[in-house]
Amino acid sequence: MKKTVYFLLVVMLFSCTSNTILEKPEDLIPKDTMSLVIQELMIASSAKFIKTKDMQKNINYMPFVYNRFKIDSSRFQRSNLYYMSKIDDYIKIFDNAKTSLDNQKSYYDKLKKEMDSIRKDSLTKIKKEKLVLDSIKRDSIKKSDELNLTKLDSVKTLPDF
Repeated sequence: MKKTVYFLLVVMLFSCTSNTILEKPEDLIPKDTMSLVIQELMIASSAKFIKTKDMQKNINYMPFVYNRFKIDSSRFQRSNLYYMSKIDDYIKIFDNAKTSLDNQKSYYDKLKKEMDSIRKDSLTKIKKEKLVLDSIKRDSIKKSDELNLTKLDSVKTLPDF
């Protein structure tokens, strides 16, 4: 009985190791493409919770990513499992995807900042133009009122017949 328990314990310890490397699939997605696919899938999964122009939510964008790279979900799954079994490669793939996403984010943040400053400048310019137009309008109204008053004064000074 004791030997059986020891034997089962040893078998369980050796069976729990995670050093299993899967066979390379025939249709393996290359590392650089895999990094791009993962990057696009991250964007697609994040976009699921953003409302569209039509105010729709929960749209599944994953098929669009697969179509863009001309792969199907099963091919991606096989490649993903293979790279997961080679953890060093998998970490490099994810690091590349994260770096690229960070670069994109900084680019779009910079672009948004520029657009906001342009919008702010144009709003300031429009406000200044409006103020100038308002002052011109006020001046013209004031002059026309003065003109009307002088006309009225001249009419009052005319003799009665």
